[in-house]
Amino acid sequence: MTIPPLLILAIAVFTVLTLIIVLRFNAFLALIIATFIVSFLTPGEFSEKITRVALVFGTTAGKIGIIIAMAAIIGRCLIESGAADRIVTMFLSALGEKRCDVSLMSSGFILSIPVFFDTVFYLLIPLARAMHRRTHKSYLRLIMTMAAGAAITHAMVPPTPGPLIMADTLGINLGAMIMIGLLTAACTATVMLFFIRWYSRFFDIPMRTLERTPQESSRLGQEQLPGLFVSILPILLPVLLISAHTVFSTLAQGGLSGSMQKRAAECAAVFGNPNLAMLISAIIALLVYWQRRKPSRERMAAVIKHTLMSAGMIILITSAGGAFGTMLKEAQVGPAIERMIVSDADPNIQGMKLLVLGFFMASLLKFAQGSSTVSMITTSAMLAGLTGSPAAIGFHPVYLACAIGFGALCGAWMNDSGFWIFAKMSGLTAAETLKTWAVTLCALALIGFCVTLLFAKLLPLV
Repeated sequence: MTIPPLLILAIAVFTVLTLIIVLRFNAFLALIIATFIVSFLTPGEFSEKITRVALVFGTTAGKIGIIIAMAAIIGRCLIESGAADRIVTMFLSALGEKRCDVSLMSSGFILSIPVFFDTVFYLLIPLARAMHRRTHKSYLRLIMTMAAGAAITHAMVPPTPGPLIMADTLGINLGAMIMIGLLTAACTATVMLFFIRWYSRFFDIPMRTLERTPQESSRLGQEQLPGLFVSILPILLPVLLISAHTVFSTLAQGGLSGSMQKRAAECAAVFGNPNLAMLISAIIALLVYWQRRKPSRERMAAVIKHTLMSAGMIILITSAGGAFGTMLKEAQVGPAIERMIVSDADPNIQGMKLLVLGFFMASLLKFAQGSSTVSMITTSAMLAGLTGSPAAIGFHPVYLACAIGFGALCGAWMNDSGFWIFAKMSGLTAAETLKTWAVTLCALALIGFCVTLLFAKLLPLV
């Protein structure tokens, strides 16, 4: 008996949400169990239903495993070496105390590309508190601009896991995901800065006393911090190398002429490979850490071991999400959704309708289970079969990834770990966090979605 694809989808989503929300399962276990269920319900040889899950899981891990592991090392070394502090100091010096909210947002925006949101927040919250003491500017305004900057790139720019797996699931070139993700994120951050300045005026929330955090007690002095160039190089280098590879590969498709251009394209293909680019940046970050801290070999090994152990869980969750998406493709979920939302008179799916669907589904999943990453993975998996060619939908599929990424930020409340990180580390109550941070994230998601729609119209990349 053949089970309808939409019923398989409903069973899969119900399984994921029940295991995570009700039974409090780890996201990896929830996703991999749901993947096996989908595989069993999907047509095919019974003896291969387990094997194909394992094969797809391994394929996804091979694509993203090195990138995530290297990103974790880069992020840890940026913090340990003082390079992250140097980047923040640079923004504060360049923009001045009068625009300290811009400095904090810019710092969060840059640091959250290789570093996870919670780590960036732990790193920057002492600086926001110190800036409030020095300038007496609104404490709420400072912490919300800082957190908003970090949240945007966490959801939009690889190598963070959500955007990374979306690019793989939707068949998007990683360089295109980085460039368009940065473009939409930067425009959204600019608008959000003015929104937060306006919205924070409605609240009078004081800065409350907190326990000292490890980040505050372990900071290096200004004279001990590394130089700006080596501090920001591990972040910028992979972005530049991967983007260069994308540019040269696009030119090659148009027909490069001349041996020099072809040689440059070949070099870009090697050094712009995400795995090698991230490895080079991780080595640079490790060298900066070693030069600043002079750790013993045992300490260096312990830092790397602890970092890779943390990255291992992210790799497992992301790879399980990739396998989940592939099994939904095998179940023909994409064509079933397309038939449901597209009329007979309109054989090609309308692009704007697809973006709205992606944003809405990601928001719904975010509200239901709390994790932006799981929301991005699940939504992109469900919609992967609908993208087709850019000419068919009217724009590059990267804009669907952007719509999903922004949607996955909308709907933060008590089941979101980031909600509690913001509340506890900022000294806000749950009610205050709902009225401030949750509303800000919803505004960020809606503004970002509007920016995505605008660029999909004006810069479709077809």
